[in-house]
Amino acid sequence: MTSQQSRELVQGAWRAFASRDPEQVSAVFTEDAEWLAPAGNATAVALGGSNHMVGREAIVHFLTVDFPRLFTKDVTVTFRGFHADGDVVVVEETMEATLSNGNSYSNDYCFIFELRDGLIHRVREYMDTARGARMVFAGQDG
Repeated sequence: MTSQQSRELVQGAWRAFASRDPEQVSAVFTEDAEWLAPAGNATAVALGGSNHMVGREAIVHFLTVDFPRLFTKDVTVTFRGFHADGDVVVVEETMEATLSNGNSYSNDYCFIFELRDGLIHRVREYMDTARGARMVFAGQDG
């Protein structure tokens, strides 16, 4: 794929993620896709999930079922950049939402998408984990 095609594929994937439609989300991942986020990140902890999802089915379930349980409304993503080099696309963004605990959420992210055969094969996700934890767990003991 050209860099432009890779960029367009990942931009389309974000539209699929926003749809929360399992078929649309599933269509952008390889069967053996992986999604890696920092260990102990607030989203994984709050949802009782893993920071390393393996397989299309696990990723689709997270994006269409689990994610909306924590980020319940007003989810907006402001993209800062899509940077592509061949089959690798780096996405810079800010995500804002209302959390299930009523708190406002706003955090900056960097995603590195690795593509294979015109699909997403691996995602590496980076964010400010301490900032995320403060918003997700604010007002809770422990």
